[in-house]
Amino acid sequence: MSKQVRVRFAPSPTGPLHIGGVRTALFNYLFAKKNKGVFYLRIEDTDQNRFVPGAEAYIMEALEWLGIAPSETVGKNEKFGPYRQSERKHLYKQYADQLVHTGWAYYAFDTAEALDTHRKQHEAEGKTFIYNWHNREKLDTSLVISKEETEKRIAAGEDYVIRFKMQKEKEEKTFLNTQDIIRGHVSFDLSLLDDKVLFKSDGMPTYHLANIVDDHLMETTHVIRGEEWLPSLPLHILLYQALGWEAPEFAHLPLILKPIGNGKLSKRDGDKMGFPVFPLEWTDPTTGEKSSGYREKGFFPEAVVNFLALLGWNDGTDQELFTLEELAESFDLTRVHKAGAKFDPEKNKWFNHQYLQKQSDERLVKDFEKILEEKGIQTLLNIRKITTILKERADFVSDLWELSDYFFVAPTTYDEKATKNWKEDTPNLMQQLISVLENISDFTSVNIETVVKDWMTKNEIGMGKVMQPFRLSLVGALKGPHLFDIVELIGKDETIKRLEKAIASL
Repeated sequence: MSKQVRVRFAPSPTGPLHIGGVRTALFNYLFAKKNKGVFYLRIEDTDQNRFVPGAEAYIMEALEWLGIAPSETVGKNEKFGPYRQSERKHLYKQYADQLVHTGWAYYAFDTAEALDTHRKQHEAEGKTFIYNWHNREKLDTSLVISKEETEKRIAAGEDYVIRFKMQKEKEEKTFLNTQDIIRGHVSFDLSLLDDKVLFKSDGMPTYHLANIVDDHLMETTHVIRGEEWLPSLPLHILLYQALGWEAPEFAHLPLILKPIGNGKLSKRDGDKMGFPVFPLEWTDPTTGEKSSGYREKGFFPEAVVNFLALLGWNDGTDQELFTLEELAESFDLTRVHKAGAKFDPEKNKWFNHQYLQKQSDERLVKDFEKILEEKGIQTLLNIRKITTILKERADFVSDLWELSDYFFVAPTTYDEKATKNWKEDTPNLMQQLISVLENISDFTSVNIETVVKDWMTKNEIGMGKVMQPFRLSLVGALKGPHLFDIVELIGKDETIKRLEKAIASL
């Protein structure tokens, strides 16, 4: 096996990439970068019944968007190609045959009906049917029929599978002990495990055989995957032994849990609570159903990477904001937690808020101008200044419109609670304010504030009597940034016009 670290992300193209899969890809990417190794993408599409058109392209686009694109994959640096499993199927039969030849595997001709009968018989006796050392020689296998008979049935086109001998001898208990980088010592009782199918008569391998053969041929040094694969670990380790290969090191990542309670995070959780569980928007090609994505919701890819990295891992400090380079530098599999990590949609928004503050004004202005264009807003207002004074309140670029709509469109209604501040003498005070504003030549925020406050002080007018009705007139509610910044930005004419409308309306 190569000394250079080589890790892979090997999804099946059966639909959109779940955020849990994205985290697995990210941890593989970070581990490769930390160790100056290679991160590659292999598409495991041997199960053609579950293949979904567009899913492979979606996976690639998602990794590109997140900035964690693989060094090798389909059509890119195919050093150990092909990188699509369906194009490698000619490779697997020789290894299945080798396992039969060395006694690690055998042919099984049992029909689905026969196996169903065995299950029902066991259930009737209060037992569980497991296809393993306990009964394999009572079933329709090459272990009990002659070699000649086996070859004759295969040549006749009879359906068969090749099964792995999970436990070779009929011992009461045989344990497999091994090490997991994250979980430490793990042990499995092989007597309780079944003889998994490795190969089918249609020429297709199962996941287990194809996965091990490909990881070996592609010189994978570390397998970093979700904990749902932990029960498959004994089979995979024994397959390496049976084929005479050095096994890679294994690390099984904790689950990403629902925001409320235990259990694996699902699309249904996202639908219920209004957050995405996919990196990009996905349209189901069969039903046309749309699922939201982090990109389309307005998340920055850097924010998604940052919050995913901290789901089940930390560097031992209180630092929360990391660039991709900092994550790679700090990443260590031994600091990944064993327990599942709860998904926190609100914390994810917080991360996006932090990254929005880091964006250049140029980028934010450009994005905000697109939103205004989509809404048909044509304006001469200073977009850059509006963006600058509002961005601290925004979690997403799209929030800028909700925070600033009153700059571009005068209020047509007024917040009911806020109108309680509109007293009997308010219209008269607002009319006086209009006169004050009309006489200001230097119409800048600082100067307007100085002149208006001098007028209030001189006439002994309370702050609340003017400022709240003034804001209500301009905004339609008691919200928004510094009042005199709003006045400067919308200009003298528009300010007076809105005051006059409020006097007439309220």
